Amino acid sequence: MRPSLPTKRLRCNLMLRLLALVGASVLSASCNYQVQPMESREVTFQGQDFTVVSLDLHREKLSLHWRDPDNDQPFSDIQTLREWGAANGKRLMFAANAGIYDQSYAPLGLYVENGKTLVPLNLFHGNPAAGNFSIRPNGVFAIYPDGHAAVRTSPNFKADGKPADWATQSGPMLVIDGQINPQFIDDSNSTKWRSGVCARTPYQVVFVVSESPVNFHTFASLFLDKLGCRDALYLDGSISQFYIDGTGYAGAPTFMVKPYAGIFAVFADQ
Repeated sequence: MRPSLPTKRLRCNLMLRLLALVGASVLSASCNYQVQPMESREVTFQGQDFTVVSLDLHREKLSLHWRDPDNDQPFSDIQTLREWGAANGKRLMFAANAGIYDQSYAPLGLYVENGKTLVPLNLFHGNPAAGNFSIRPNGVFAIYPDGHAAVRTSPNFKADGKPADWATQSGPMLVIDGQINPQFIDDSNSTKWRSGVCARTPYQVVFVVSESPVNFHTFASLFLDKLGCRDALYLDGSISQFYIDGTGYAGAPTFMVKPYAGIFAVFADQ
């Protein structure tokens, strides 16, 4: 016996209500889901461990901080920046030291903070024995007004002529247009804790810090072969640490950390 038309309508109405309830539950769960401000993971490459942090610039605001705007004193360390953020209603979600600095704890090369160039581009060609910054080529990591990021060699950054909202110059370049910096030696015994950055896509930034001393060639190979970065920039060594909210610090031992000149940060409203 077939069900009557009113019975069919009743069943349809019940099914529609059930679907609506299920949809509302899914939507509620989606709204309540807390999207992480970043992806942090441990990676093993060529027998060595690294901490890799990926940021989506569509969702997170990556900024640079050198001096406290209230007193013009350098932040110098991540904890001080974290406390400043808390005092201003911001929770520090991620932090990393920026580029190489000089003996007076000022950035050695280009430093742009919130659209202001505080230190100009440095194209000085020095002796490689004088430090990593002088190993050619060095480069710039920049975030532009439209929100996209890029790693460029310093000469190419100058040739581009594009103003940046945030930028740090460091060196050497680890990967250049899909090739490992030819200055690096595969089996070099010069090892340090090292940190670096790349823009895997215009809006996906990847930071890496080693969990033990590593040579330049292995570190660059990680960016190229494991992470798929066509251009990557070395940030610093021995003193490099990342702060990851909920996890703590990664990278060099705390006793090796010295004052920083420039700190990358991602803040969230408290």
